[in-house]
Amino acid sequence: MDEAHKSRYSVHPGSDKMYHDLKTTYWWPNMKAEIATYVSKCLTCSKVKVEYQKPSGLLQQPELPMWKWEQISMDLITKLPKTASGCDTIWVIVDRLTKSAHFLPIKETDKLDKLTRIYIKEVVTRHGVPISIISDRDSRFTSHFWKSLHKALGTRLDMSTAYHPQTDGQTGRLTYR
Repeated sequence: MDEAHKSRYSVHPGSDKMYHDLKTTYWWPNMKAEIATYVSKCLTCSKVKVEYQKPSGLLQQPELPMWKWEQISMDLITKLPKTASGCDTIWVIVDRLTKSAHFLPIKETDKLDKLTRIYIKEVVTRHGVPISIISDRDSRFTSHFWKSLHKALGTRLDMSTAYHPQTDGQTGRLTYR
């Protein structure tokens, strides 16, 4: 049973598959029950098989902001036709309480230092430093530089769940119409 379950060619099959594979060549009394017991005690299977893993936590709705512009969400609309000034992306920044938004034209190739200057000019100087930001997992929002900036400003960065745009629903509603 050890060879049939742990060899590099069998890849830890479940008890049903292992039984069907072995019954063509072997037979012994209580074979199916013994295979099920053997597989249930496999340490590797208990760690990696989906049916043995703990379920993921439930998604939580972000708390409602108490004051305008203390919690914002942001997203990028990319791959747009270039404007006369060369901009091909819109950076959407939305206040989660009032739903007011900034639509900032940028270039997809803009460096983080330029995005930082735009962010400080358009958001921080007008509305103050937000307490938290919800954004998708765009590399510009997950970079070390961006995280360091917000740590220095005292802003909490919250990333939306991958492939679950509802987490960042407010910018999503504005960007995907």
